[in-house]
Amino acid sequence: MKYITHISRILVGVLFIISGFIKLNDPLGFSYKLQEYFGSDVLNMEFMIPYALLLSVFVVVFEVVLGVFLLIGYKPKFTVYSLLAMIVFFTFLTFYSAYFDKVKDCGCFGDALKLTPWESFTKDVILLVLILILVAGLRHIKPLFTKLPTTVIALLSFIVSLWFGYHVLMHLPAIDFRAYAIGKNLPKQMEIPENAAKPVLEYTWTFNVNGEEKEFVTNGSYPAVEGEYVGVETKTIDEGYVPPIQDFSIESEDENLTTYFMEKDKLVMVAMYNITTAESDGVAKLKTFTDQAIKKGYTVIGLTSSGETEKQNVKQDYNLNFDFYLCDEKVVKTIVRANPGIVVLEKGTVVNKAHWNDIEDIEL
Repeated sequence: MKYITHISRILVGVLFIISGFIKLNDPLGFSYKLQEYFGSDVLNMEFMIPYALLLSVFVVVFEVVLGVFLLIGYKPKFTVYSLLAMIVFFTFLTFYSAYFDKVKDCGCFGDALKLTPWESFTKDVILLVLILILVAGLRHIKPLFTKLPTTVIALLSFIVSLWFGYHVLMHLPAIDFRAYAIGKNLPKQMEIPENAAKPVLEYTWTFNVNGEEKEFVTNGSYPAVEGEYVGVETKTIDEGYVPPIQDFSIESEDENLTTYFMEKDKLVMVAMYNITTAESDGVAKLKTFTDQAIKKGYTVIGLTSSGETEKQNVKQDYNLNFDFYLCDEKVVKTIVRANPGIVVLEKGTVVNKAHWNDIEDIEL
């Protein structure tokens, strides 16, 4: 039991640190995922949505710290039972999400590793078993060092984690795992190769045959059945190839301008997913930067999911010299973790991006 406990201790500690650090690298992204869980389609806890970011930072810092605590043997009983409480909660959450097919990606490893809901649930079940081993073998978990260095390491892990989380919130994630990272060509990220795997669908057809409803399963073809058609249900067996970018578009009221803007040699996109909730200090800094960009030959556009009234109001209130175009809110949130944020492109390739706090650091 002693050796099994030590193996479980290492596996759980390392996994919690890695998982926590990846989310700590992008706590804003994890808060968006929590908002999905709190939404009416999953937990129906909309009252928690305003607290998603605060909860996000607490959870990911606690996750990293517990992993460190476990490895160094700091307060074993508190650490192990805290891990147990956390994994029980997330096992329930991932099962609920998977069973009812509500959230497609759990966000367990941020954008670094996408897991389906059932994969996430399986991962949590394995972790639950490992943590139950730790509960049973609690007496074998001893501190690696004497009391003072163990306490110092534990305190430092908390301080460093908290500082890192605050730092990336005030700037941008230290490591960008998303398809809109610097160096990525957005049109290529949207392409589907000719030899890409096609989606596999299963169709369940319902017919009324001689007064009795019967189901017929096919891969898409209409079944040769003599009876009255009732309905059909479609199930995705295999999604096939899914491009890294699926829903990105730049639209005016009349047309889709995505290709037009992606062909620009020098383009600045001001990402503001919701104009009414944008940081006023950040919006105020846009005027000087965008005017300079226009003088240097850049095309400047805004991306937002807000309506026409909000677009015109922000232009007038801050005397902005560029137009806003429609883009899906979730997509704008994914492009840059700031509201507002800046993205600089050359023929569709991201060459720079920044949080509004760092606008002055962008060289045009």
